[in-house]
Amino acid sequence: MKKRTGSYPRVRIEGGGRAAVSQAGAVLLVETARKTGLDSAISAALAPWRKARAVHDPGKILLDVALAVALGGDCLADVALLRAEPAVFGPVASDPTVSRLIDTLAAAGPKALSAIRAARAEARERVWKLARNAAPDVAGQVTVDLDGVLVLAHSEKQDATATWKKTFGHHPLMAFVDHGSGGSGEPVAGLLRPGNAGSDTAADHVTTTQLALAQLPKKYRRGRSTLIRTDSADGTHEFTAWLAKRGRWLSYSVGMTITDTIHQAVLEVPPAAWTAAIEPDGEIRDGAWVAELDGDVLKGWPKGMRLIVRKERPHPGAQLRFTDADGLRLTAFATNTTSSPIAALELRHRQRARAEDRIRAARATGLRNLPLHKTAQNQIWLEIVQIALDLLAWMPMLALSGEVRRWEPRRLRLRLFSAAQLVTTARRRHLRFPRHWPWTDVITGAIKQLEALPNPG
Repeated sequence: MKKRTGSYPRVRIEGGGRAAVSQAGAVLLVETARKTGLDSAISAALAPWRKARAVHDPGKILLDVALAVALGGDCLADVALLRAEPAVFGPVASDPTVSRLIDTLAAAGPKALSAIRAARAEARERVWKLARNAAPDVAGQVTVDLDGVLVLAHSEKQDATATWKKTFGHHPLMAFVDHGSGGSGEPVAGLLRPGNAGSDTAADHVTTTQLALAQLPKKYRRGRSTLIRTDSADGTHEFTAWLAKRGRWLSYSVGMTITDTIHQAVLEVPPAAWTAAIEPDGEIRDGAWVAELDGDVLKGWPKGMRLIVRKERPHPGAQLRFTDADGLRLTAFATNTTSSPIAALELRHRQRARAEDRIRAARATGLRNLPLHKTAQNQIWLEIVQIALDLLAWMPMLALSGEVRRWEPRRLRLRLFSAAQLVTTARRRHLRFPRHWPWTDVITGAIKQLEALPNPG
């Protein structure tokens, strides 16, 4: 018997191979960009910044960087992933050319940002039309979640400061469209801020909301077709008042801090006024109740605002706060929705927790750190991250279904963005994914779905 030398088979390693294409599954993202018109929209938007006799299109350069980020890259130089596979990604600009474009767009400031955002909005409207039953508006209302993200900095970068968590870096404010339990979500706004920017800065929340609304199709900017949902850090008088003034156009569900006034009002709620909280399947949630507060507790807040409070038994080992009452944990939120029972409204607000999943996906897609030095450059990087997240959200909307549609970026990269064999026959290139790969059928099925979609224009 041969003596075993390890747990894995030994294979010989050598260079010189020509038929394999790494990251070949990224053709799913390339086809998504083409079918949604994102490639042509960004190319047209950045045309003013294309220099005479330039070899590379600025729109293609920016989209290449976004594709690299979608594949797991975290700096501009990672565009080399695409440059190494010209048969799949075409000509890719050199690192100096990429850096010069980022500097040029950063110097252009708001004008360049507006151009990029307009191209994304144009493509998004087409995606939602193509997706039909998979679009986030399938229930008739779009939900936009606002949340802050702490991005650490490990070197001196412009506007990197101490954060409220006693770390060092930046504190961008993001907005994501929630795709519900059947999907993931897509970014619709990213406002880069210094690390010491407050979680409750009303002006920043207003700006982020405006950017988010501008990304949505026009019919979702009026008639309460859009719900703005935030946590208690955003429940300021100023931001809530701004939302209330647009009450004919927007619905809101804003988390509220448990103040002494709210705490006292909760203690005065009679037992009969409490309603059992519910789960997404409609079942009653044991140990949790909701009630609506009114009267003096609403003084100073916008007219028509409803204040709903939830009390629940804390999980074993959980530490109570001084605002909790009778051993029960308290949370509250404000809304202007009047057409649903308070238990349903509380469930809707609680589902804002899905925003944490979106932030986790963003951190895994270029937002773990900001790689550039100046704030204007990193704001362009933040737009690139959003383009990458758009593609990672749109591809499942258009081409996947079931559990696969809920896969987050890391899982998509591990299972779908895999290597393949490149074969040329009759002057046409073919990618052949391994027959033994468990997800080859998912990849080929998704490609067929995308190819069946009508071309833009």
